[in-house]
Amino acid sequence: MLEKNNMKGWIYLLPAIVFLGIFMIYPLFDVFVYSFEEGYNSASQTYFGVGMYNYSYVLHDPYFIQALKNTFILVIITVPISTLIALLISVGLNSITKLKELFQTVFFLPYVTNTLAVGLVFMILFKKTAYSDGLINMLIHLFGGNSVDFIDGPYWAKMFVLCFYTIWVVLPFKILILTSALASVNQDYYKAAKVDGTSRWRIFYKITLPMISPMLFYLIITGFIGAFKAYSDAVALFGTDLNAAGMNTIVGYVYDMLYGNGGGYPSFASAAALILFAIVLTITVINLLISNRSSTN
Repeated sequence: MLEKNNMKGWIYLLPAIVFLGIFMIYPLFDVFVYSFEEGYNSASQTYFGVGMYNYSYVLHDPYFIQALKNTFILVIITVPISTLIALLISVGLNSITKLKELFQTVFFLPYVTNTLAVGLVFMILFKKTAYSDGLINMLIHLFGGNSVDFIDGPYWAKMFVLCFYTIWVVLPFKILILTSALASVNQDYYKAAKVDGTSRWRIFYKITLPMISPMLFYLIITGFIGAFKAYSDAVALFGTDLNAAGMNTIVGYVYDMLYGNGGGYPSFASAAALILFAIVLTITVINLLISNRSSTN
């Protein structure tokens, strides 16, 4: 009977397994093969050798080094800051009794708004034109500062806008998850702590954080993965020629190698994609190990 139930379970899973095999497992294997084929020609489906040249080329390509630098800066800045801001907003929302659902809806609206549309708004806010310096520069002038070209200006200004934009885009999802996590915490713990005269900070540190830590680690892991896959955010702000703007990302580099002006190099794109896969996998494993160690202590 047990074997019959197991067989029935595998039959139910078969469509999903076939789908994953065709659209995920096979392409991943194909990319792995492409990454070692030197001089691969997509038109004739030929190559002249097998080796590590594609990886060597990518790791020495200035455009890839720049994309790697941009991606790491984006990850290091946006993931912790967005998670911290989302946590603070969620704690504030959780303490509101009236109009709580309204505020949750307002904070969630950017998540269902088209990414490119949000990017266009940010361009209007930050971009200097022949007619205006932009709303942000107007505010800077109001406080006695000098105008900055955030879109076509210095590298630090462009990176600031990209990080700001990324944090804005990912905040709603994190707020939604953390608000739900806070609502699921057993209120008896808070009542017992208040009876003992425990301070709010100690309640937050000793009760709230440990209870929602699984959701926090989930958001950190998915945040790292999402930030490493960033591409549309940069395109929305700086256009499709990200190499010229100096704001390309690893995913953007892969896309350029396949379809960009200098595209048509699937072997280089495959090598870059596998390097990205290795980076994301390493960081995810490290985060999972830290999460498991924290949960066992």
